[in-house]
Amino acid sequence: MHWLDVTAIAEALLDAHPDFDPTQVSFPTLKSLVLALPAFAEQPGHPCNERILEAIQEAWIDERD
Repeated sequence: MHWLDVTAIAEALLDAHPDFDPTQVSFPTLKSLVLALPAFAEQPGHPCNERILEAIQEAWIDERD
């Protein structure tokens, strides 16, 4: 998984943190949570930015609901 795998990241976050409310997670915390996922590996040329974190957060909210 890497930053562009938004849906897979959201599913993994839901599995890893079922008690978290994704609407209350700050972007710095979200980035740390993603980096801590065992299947996640950053790829050169695909840095994380606010747009990607927002997409991950939205997907996480969708997965939760």
